Amino acid sequence: MTFRTGPVVHLKPGREKSLRRWHPWVFSGAIARVEGTPNAGDTVIVTAANGTPLGLGAYSPHSQIRVRLWTFDPYQDIDAAFLLGKVEAAVARRGTPDEGDGAPWGRRLINAENDGLPGLIVDRYGDHLVAQILAAGCERWKEEIADALLAATGCVGLYERSDADVRIKEGLSVRAGHWRGQEAPEVVEFRENGVRLLVDVRLGHKTGFYLDQRSARARVGQLAAGRDVLNCFAYTGGFGLAALAGGAAHVTHLESSAGALAMAARHGELNGFESSRWTGVEADAFTRLRQWQQEDRTFDLIVLDPPKFIESRQHLPRGCRGYKDINMQALKLLRPGGLLVTFSCSGLLEADLFQKIVSDAALDAGRDLQLIDRLQQADDHPVLMSFPEGAYLKGLICRAD
Repeated sequence: MTFRTGPVVHLKPGREKSLRRWHPWVFSGAIARVEGTPNAGDTVIVTAANGTPLGLGAYSPHSQIRVRLWTFDPYQDIDAAFLLGKVEAAVARRGTPDEGDGAPWGRRLINAENDGLPGLIVDRYGDHLVAQILAAGCERWKEEIADALLAATGCVGLYERSDADVRIKEGLSVRAGHWRGQEAPEVVEFRENGVRLLVDVRLGHKTGFYLDQRSARARVGQLAAGRDVLNCFAYTGGFGLAALAGGAAHVTHLESSAGALAMAARHGELNGFESSRWTGVEADAFTRLRQWQQEDRTFDLIVLDPPKFIESRQHLPRGCRGYKDINMQALKLLRPGGLLVTFSCSGLLEADLFQKIVSDAALDAGRDLQLIDRLQQADDHPVLMSFPEGAYLKGLICRAD
């Protein structure tokens, strides 16, 4: 084989260890020099200090993650055929696009580095795709990626939600809008664990819905029968709807966004749940949990699924305090024998530390707490074993005294 030519990123001595273990990131501090003048998204050869080629990656001159590896095979061609192969393999791993009865489903089809496509997130809702391009490499190849996505899935439309702030760190402008094929309707319907759901791909969080919690919502549904449930940070009602489908006596959706609560109400009606079985409360969770303590309000099952509290390492102490506080306030509202289902989606918060935070919250709340199960992101959000950063979501199911 002939070794390819092009810009070369030479690493400092000893800084190739992570790449030899197939970790796909090269940080700026690991680079000794760059040979050539690569532009953002250009393919570069990464070599060890002794000149040994280690792989090919996308160059990002504005990011601390200076190179994201496409492949550890330095003889591979990075082109439309390469991208199509990656997309087809990822789509095939997700299986048949329905809930088993022909109902359209929602799935993560491309999970960025974990599927060999760094910085690319693609979710499917029914026959519509929603993509986020978060890194310079996929930005460089975006039209080829669009071709591959439509060819591999047969979907009728592709919408782009490249409006995350992380693009700014890549030197990219934020962007959102119709991309290819048919325009997405106002809402797209899909089904999850038998529950009918609607997603607003234009204005919803991320790509419109949190598909990573699919298996966790199923677990909550199994635990909810006969219980009075608080769905805290409810968004459009996902966990509460699963609880209602599982036979919950009553669900309270606590959410600060009036628009999200309106969609939760719409979901309740769509699924035929009697309006007397659920209530929407628009309020800040930290404030309302304290207020309910004063009112002696209690619940049998509380779900805490807050937004990311930790965006960077400098936010770690403050974020930990936030997780401790919200868990402590929730534990004070649990009836004896009640269940707390609590999550963190902050990738920088390690699972062991999260468990310690919840344990400390129980001590401060004066509650004995038993850990009875652990939860993680759904199987359509796989984690590449050489890329532990992919395991961002962690959850605990605990029983209080």
